[in-house]
Amino acid sequence: MTTAKPLRVGMVGYAFMGAAHSHAWRTAPRFFDLPLDPQLTALCGRNDDGVRAAAGKLGWGSVETDWRRLLERDDIDLIDICTPGNTHAEIAIAALEAGKHVLCEKPLANSVAEAERMTEAAQAAAERGVFSMCGFSYRRTPALALAKRMVEEGRLGNIRHVRAQYLQDWLSDENAPMTWRLDKSKSGSGSLGDIGAHSIDAAQWVTGQQITGVSALLETFVHERPLAGDLVGLGGHGDVGADAPRGAVTVDDAAIFTARFSGDGLDGGTTSAGAVGVFEATRFALGRKNAMRLEVNGTKASLAFDFEEMNVLSFYDAAESPDAGFRRIFVTEPEHPYVGNWWPTGHGLGYEHGFTHQVVDLVTAIGAGEQPSPSFADALQVQKVLAAVEGSAAESSRWQEV
Repeated sequence: MTTAKPLRVGMVGYAFMGAAHSHAWRTAPRFFDLPLDPQLTALCGRNDDGVRAAAGKLGWGSVETDWRRLLERDDIDLIDICTPGNTHAEIAIAALEAGKHVLCEKPLANSVAEAERMTEAAQAAAERGVFSMCGFSYRRTPALALAKRMVEEGRLGNIRHVRAQYLQDWLSDENAPMTWRLDKSKSGSGSLGDIGAHSIDAAQWVTGQQITGVSALLETFVHERPLAGDLVGLGGHGDVGADAPRGAVTVDDAAIFTARFSGDGLDGGTTSAGAVGVFEATRFALGRKNAMRLEVNGTKASLAFDFEEMNVLSFYDAAESPDAGFRRIFVTEPEHPYVGNWWPTGHGLGYEHGFTHQVVDLVTAIGAGEQPSPSFADALQVQKVLAAVEGSAAESSRWQEV
């Protein structure tokens, strides 16, 4: 039995991300030695019946129907925000000012202005020993973390190309119902912020470079969708029929942009202009279920990752043989990031493990009195890229500085 001091969690939201986060909070201390013991203290949602049912299923000790009550409770140490983007700023800032640590789902906010206010609140709170982190969970995929390690070790040399895609198909049917993810007032953007934000963060994190400018195109393929009851659900799966009342889609269905990177790579090398990148995010790529892909080409080697084969990292070293091609690294060895705490070699991990590793890193940092990563400042930089992409697309793909 653990003797660590408890870290009492209050979570807002209990749908898709709420379930994933709940699993992570329960699982992390059972596989990793943590300096604090996470406790699922209170779950918050607007619907009393719904939140009580979710709390019973997911293992939460109590419920609230107003997130402000979580801030008033002395038995809550951390607020986990799993709600639509239009609520992030208000909840996070209030929680930090109340002395609660914060984990906030991505993207950080719906605008740069909101993200800036959240970052200012986070920096002020950190000076008081109250910490915050944004939930870019793909950073915690072992294969992607291994890719970052290889770049840090200088194995790729100077970075020349970054190629990032996030491809899904769950909105391809024009009669898939409306969801809050298709309402800009709630979500901030469509495929760009929902999944493209992950690609932006992963590309910058793996390479150690920041995106400095973009040229972009946004497209909405289906402008109206059937309305189907409560829009605060998982979003969009299923077909409610062509005859149902329809509502306006106010976000992008696909986002494509080229990018310039800063050139200050993790290996210490620089190029005069930095790497160049190509990004694509869509929820209309038939046959692609969750293809979050990243390829990085350097002067010495290349690496490639696809979340649909999440336990594999492809790596090509030009020094090995000019015609060797990519080799597959099965990222299930104890020396690989996070893997040693799980199963024997060869037994792969799944989607949920990234959230568990996220909890591990967050709790470890809080226990050490250190700023977790990615910080709100890191997430603000991603928000600025999202804004630059939207700005460029609004001006006929004109180059936009970040």
